[in-house]
Amino acid sequence: MTDRLSDQERFDQGMVVRREVLSDAHVDAANAKITDLTADFQDFITRTAWGDVWSRPGLDRRSRSVAVITSLIAHGHHEELAMHLRAGLRNGLTVDEIKEVILQSAIYSGVPAANTAFRIAQQVFAES
Repeated sequence: MTDRLSDQERFDQGMVVRREVLSDAHVDAANAKITDLTADFQDFITRTAWGDVWSRPGLDRRSRSVAVITSLIAHGHHEELAMHLRAGLRNGLTVDEIKEVILQSAIYSGVPAANTAFRIAQQVFAES
């Protein structure tokens, strides 16, 4: 049986991973916007998404980025897509690999979804 991490340990681990994947600047900006309304949600995503799932050893960060980018395209989460395209680059994906992920998504998520993803990717890569 493995030792379970406390909520604080999961939060701390999640914050390290979140900063490595998204950048200190992004996380600092997100944290600066925390309000009484959003504090519990920010704690939840840091502990659960970043401290639990992104911290698991089963996939490397490049593979997790591919999975996340594909899912965001499929569900039309455009703001999150831009953020995770940047994260994909930070996790070692190349622009050409991201292009292939978007093209692959056209088959399974639809041409309009991929068209929007390419538009967002062009904006993100122009900023880099």
